[in-house]
Amino acid sequence: MRNPEFKEQLHEYSQWRSQLMQAIEMYQEWRIRYGMNDVHSTGTILNILNGLESDRVTLAFVAEFSRGKTELINALFFAETGVRLLPSTPGRTTMSPTEVFYDEEGGSYIRLLNIESRLEDLSLAEYKNNPARWTQIDLNFDSPTQMQEAFRELIATKTVPRDVADKLGLWNEREAAEQGVVNPETVEIPCWRHALISFPHPLLKEGLCILDTPGLNALGTEPELTLNMLPSAQAIIFVLAADTGVTKSDLEMWRNHVCSARGGRKHGLAVVMNKIDSMWDDLAGETGYDAAIESQISTSAGILNIDESSIFPVSAKQALLAKVKSDNVLLEKSRLYSLEKYLSEDILKQRRQILLNTIKKDIGFLVGESSNLTDGKLANAAKQLEEFKKLDFENHEMTEKLMAETRDRQQHYMVNVENFQASRKVFSVQAKILIDSFAKEKVDEIIRQTREDMTKSLTTYGMKQQIRKLFDDLRDLLQDAVDTTNETRRLVKAIHKKFQDEYGFKEIEPQLFSIKQYQFELEQIFEEGEAFRTSAKTTLTEQSIVINKLYSTLISKARNIMKHAQKDAAAWSNSVLTPLMHQIKDHKKQIEGRLQMLRKINESKGSVAENIAILEQELEPLKRQRSELATIIKAMQLDMSGDSEQ
Repeated sequence: MRNPEFKEQLHEYSQWRSQLMQAIEMYQEWRIRYGMNDVHSTGTILNILNGLESDRVTLAFVAEFSRGKTELINALFFAETGVRLLPSTPGRTTMSPTEVFYDEEGGSYIRLLNIESRLEDLSLAEYKNNPARWTQIDLNFDSPTQMQEAFRELIATKTVPRDVADKLGLWNEREAAEQGVVNPETVEIPCWRHALISFPHPLLKEGLCILDTPGLNALGTEPELTLNMLPSAQAIIFVLAADTGVTKSDLEMWRNHVCSARGGRKHGLAVVMNKIDSMWDDLAGETGYDAAIESQISTSAGILNIDESSIFPVSAKQALLAKVKSDNVLLEKSRLYSLEKYLSEDILKQRRQILLNTIKKDIGFLVGESSNLTDGKLANAAKQLEEFKKLDFENHEMTEKLMAETRDRQQHYMVNVENFQASRKVFSVQAKILIDSFAKEKVDEIIRQTREDMTKSLTTYGMKQQIRKLFDDLRDLLQDAVDTTNETRRLVKAIHKKFQDEYGFKEIEPQLFSIKQYQFELEQIFEEGEAFRTSAKTTLTEQSIVINKLYSTLISKARNIMKHAQKDAAAWSNSVLTPLMHQIKDHKKQIEGRLQMLRKINESKGSVAENIAILEQELEPLKRQRSELATIIKAMQLDMSGDSEQ
């Protein structure tokens, strides 16, 4: 009996994500219900919910030309249409990087970005935010043949003068000479630079996104693919052909683009050895066929330096035919099942864990704070009940004395709350200095100056020096923020300690802002950019357009890092004192509640047992509050044991 296919597992994953969102919404309602809500926590929770709502499982397919990559995508995901949905006929292959997903608002379409856009100083991400810049073809999802015909535009080419191809970074004299082409007047180039395809296929509606990248040349001339899009994919499926094994260009693509995109990690990386049907030999029979496949896997694993278990031998052609004809024997022969099982069990399971870790990181502190405050309130109420149980209810002098003491505590407490508000003002000034240290204006001025200097640089070396200077300047900007950060952290700790010492507040270790991660990310993207520039010598050295695109990509990533640093600093400064403010508010309620209880006892005409019963009854809402929170934490699948701080 076959295990559930990828589509069934993706459906389960989609349902799990919906249940997770419901649990987070329940937590938000719980905070509102019990008066723990504030602007920052609402913003944090809404951001998480929006992220889960738009979450996509992205699978990137990478291969040189003629490896059967698009046929594999058709077999894995679109066989039930009964046609080759994405164009994969021999000799004609997808020319532009293509993203396939479902855009609920936009509906069914192909959007195509013209190849000339490469001459403009805009990133693909910026183009995606401007649909007017794309050529749109509407799709009829109910007609696979109409869609199939529309998709043929993906393989469109045109002939342009050689100097135009050169300007676009699509002409390499050395490569052309190797193919016997010398000094041509015109060159055939792709019509389109990038394609976005949206239609309501069940898998796409449940969050699947497919990135189809065409060949080494596309990866070598579009740095955003290698530095942004591949690293953000949940899995990269690298496709080889069984009849050729690992070729020189396969190996270059593997080392320079695939491995670097995974950051040296092998998780979320699969190698598919396609076209195993080409190795069938009538004379050698089944045994010889299996041995030939095993031998090719062993050789390829050695060259790529990976485990043999990471290589999946398949015949995409047989798999597609088998699914269209419902031929289970042929489907078994295609060996597609092992790859589907890997995508289902490894990739989706890993994605679940990543989402849970993200949620724990983003709202774990809020949940920990809620748990601590709820436990604290219940413990204080229970302690007060025990204290009242020992009181002599008939001794009005005793209760009057306790009321006077409680009023004194209330007065002293109010004075310290005023001191807290003063400390908060000092903190706000300090926090503003911290946030301003990452100001967009400062970052943009550094970037503007670098761009100006880069346009004057005539050599790749000169441009590299300018980008190095940019990163040095941004690093200095971060370093300047270190002292401000440390000063702010000291102030936060001092404010917390005062209330812990004076009122026995439960110790909640404040989250402390750190800039180390941003410093690390800046270094990393510069190193990635340098590795890209030096590794792709054959396609880059003579093409300044590609170098410009590379540096534009790096600058865009650097700007985003600084933007995140400022956003995180602002979010931190808005939230870091919130747990303390909740404790202050609760402490005030406790004192007022104690006064009210003493007043009731003093004025009560009822029996001792009746008064105690009333007090015990007032514990019930607190117990219910704690019980509800425990249920919600369980539904959110957050293990809060021993993790009350971030």
